[in-house]
Amino acid sequence: MTSINEQPIPAARPVIGEDEIEAAVRVLRSGRVVQGPEVAAFEEGFSRLVDGRHCVAVNSGTSALQLLLLALGIGPGDEVIVPSFSFAASANAVRLTGADVVFADIEPDGFGLDPAAVEAAITPRTAAIMPVHLYGHPAAMDKLMPIAEKHRLAVVEDACQAHAAALNGRPVGAFGAGGTFSFYPTKNMHALEGGMVTTADAGLARTLRLLRNQGMEQRYANEIVGANMRMTDVSAAIGRVQLAKVEEWTEQRRANAAYLDAHITAPAVTTPPVAEGARHVYHQYTVRIRGDRDAAMARLTEAGVGNAVYYPTPIHRLKPYWEPDQKAGRTWELPRTEKAAAEVVSLPVHPSLTRNDLERIVAAVNSLGENL
Repeated sequence: MTSINEQPIPAARPVIGEDEIEAAVRVLRSGRVVQGPEVAAFEEGFSRLVDGRHCVAVNSGTSALQLLLLALGIGPGDEVIVPSFSFAASANAVRLTGADVVFADIEPDGFGLDPAAVEAAITPRTAAIMPVHLYGHPAAMDKLMPIAEKHRLAVVEDACQAHAAALNGRPVGAFGAGGTFSFYPTKNMHALEGGMVTTADAGLARTLRLLRNQGMEQRYANEIVGANMRMTDVSAAIGRVQLAKVEEWTEQRRANAAYLDAHITAPAVTTPPVAEGARHVYHQYTVRIRGDRDAAMARLTEAGVGNAVYYPTPIHRLKPYWEPDQKAGRTWELPRTEKAAAEVVSLPVHPSLTRNDLERIVAAVNSLGENL
């Protein structure tokens, strides 16, 4: 039970400090608030996180995914292979283009797409693979990229939870035809709201800029059918402040995770796996709990340790996907996905944690023992 003098430890804590407030006020006073110099500067700065790729800022991570798929020409008649163990936005972006979602299972020990399952899911209609760098851990890009090249498929990276993550020294968002990031308030860095698309292809970047701005580069000279998915300069200014701090925050997250790894000993709890060569940035510190997960979470909450399940229902079991697939006679055999969804719990790992917070988290988790 939480001590009367101890506050509950939140599962996540967005950072909105004086620097962010001052940046927002500065832009508001300037009068240039949409698609102006702050957005351009944020794009340029973010490029350094993704090996110098072109960066196109938009209004959300979901928009980033949708526009990237559209810019690649993916639409009705195409299939995109997506993990079911992810946030619904990964699949929603595909559906919004008119393409079909094909779900593939995750790795035996991790949470990313299983390369063997991906290869088995490829059909003549497959146009792209969407690896999700879930919880801040890079997907198995070293194995997925050769599969994509062999079958001439686009790779669309969903890196919305993985700012500054890397595999074998290469940052996520710099592997495929394009990568996407989210700047929602609980992400490792935020812009209040927003997204970014990254690509090495200058032509694709220009198409993305047209798509986000009603299909025009010059006012009233519309070249293609587009939408309004622009980022505001207020968001970009906040994003620039956060970008300057994200490396320090990332190292703090990694240090917090290392402490938890070293001190969590409860037999019923498995700490997060990290693949060889992976730089995990711990958007979430996600353990597996064997036994009664609900009871374990209730005990953690009683001890003042915030916790959450991301994601309790795999996408293929959500109503917008389950019902149409059932009508079409499609079934998905995803045992690893089902198992993960039934076992995962995310614990606090954010950079605001103190040493006392970490000790309280460890004590609460270890008190679960092995009989759940």
